[in-house]
Amino acid sequence: MDLRIQNAVVANLRTRPDAVQAGPFVLGLDHGTDSPHINYATPLPGAAITPDDVAGLITAFGGRPPRLEYVTSCAPDLETLLLDAGFAVEARNEYLVCTPSSLATPPVPDGFRVFAPVTDDDLTGMIAAQNQAFGGPASATADDVARYRRNQDHGAVQITAQAADGRYAGGGTSTAPSDGVSEVAGIAVGEPFRRAGLGGAITAAITSRLFAAGVDLAWLEASGEDSWRVYERVGYRAAGKRLYIAKY
Repeated sequence: MDLRIQNAVVANLRTRPDAVQAGPFVLGLDHGTDSPHINYATPLPGAAITPDDVAGLITAFGGRPPRLEYVTSCAPDLETLLLDAGFAVEARNEYLVCTPSSLATPPVPDGFRVFAPVTDDDLTGMIAAQNQAFGGPASATADDVARYRRNQDHGAVQITAQAADGRYAGGGTSTAPSDGVSEVAGIAVGEPFRRAGLGGAITAAITSRLFAAGVDLAWLEASGEDSWRVYERVGYRAAGKRLYIAKY
């Protein structure tokens, strides 16, 4: 399980427009954004890694703060090397997985429409709702829309929710499937629309579309107890551990 997830992370980062490989690391860079949640690296599972490799990784970021996300069992000695190089742990998360047999699809709450965005207006509204839900500005740039379009072209699933009055209530995405695996991410519901069941409906809609496209293993990470419960109700179960670590 861990190896499948880590290999999928590597494959996803290779789809970034400015991705590079630095020794045993893949850097998923996108020069169109400064977001550290998009611009990060991950190790090739099972690769031998040295302090010189870590130094090369830092250089390869080209002045950006070097940051990594990875399944810990796939590079068990890497954390020590990174700490020795001045990195600091951001988070240690459990990831959860869902299979076609465990997925439970809840009904869409009354008064909402859950659907795949097609137009630029839909994408703009969705991204703005996600940004605001995560504490950012309620806006979306042309680069944001282009990034979502590019991910669609690679096979990513995107789902948004819209209230009856036309307001975009939230959304979520997936990574492009790789070897039957895809990450579900960015699940967000705006403050006025929470606790109605939208988070579960969005998550289930993305996951079911992935399974319909041939994915057999979907995974995600929960940011807190509330989201953990939402994902468990949809059919996700804890399966492994990941590390977020960076040097700022």
